[in-house]
Amino acid sequence: MQELPKPWFDLEGYKRARLLEAKYEAELALKFLETGLYRNAAGKAFQAVKALLAALAVDHRDRLAQKYMGTVKLRGGKTLDRVDWLIAVMPTNHMLGLSAMISDDIHYLTAIALYLHQYQYNGPDREGLLSQYRNDDEAKEDILLVVNGVNKILSKIGI
Repeated sequence: MQELPKPWFDLEGYKRARLLEAKYEAELALKFLETGLYRNAAGKAFQAVKALLAALAVDHRDRLAQKYMGTVKLRGGKTLDRVDWLIAVMPTNHMLGLSAMISDDIHYLTAIALYLHQYQYNGPDREGLLSQYRNDDEAKEDILLVVNGVNKILSKIGI
């Protein structure tokens, strides 16, 4: 198993790894869709966006650092800049805010991916309390939208 490079050691290596991760997660999402595993496909579509967002954040590190200041203490007592920790971990509760600072395209995909993340855990919900999707077909449409959006951004980058 290959370990993901830490962004505070090798930003470009980290970015390359996350771009490939986004590509592979998007491919897996389509494979799961083909076999009718919609909730698994939703999870992979979400992971594709999360990986892509982390990769894109590398190029916006300086601007992100102006908003996400300070340091984070890791196990063992090591500290690092909060922005580097956010880029490395890309916590779900920060994805929307970070994506808004990067581009409209990734912000849009992130918003939908967060709905898919909710659907992955809760499934379809006719009342709309636990999921935005009333049925699996609605989720399938957004999974395809997200996967196509991720692939479009990756192709612009040359991946």
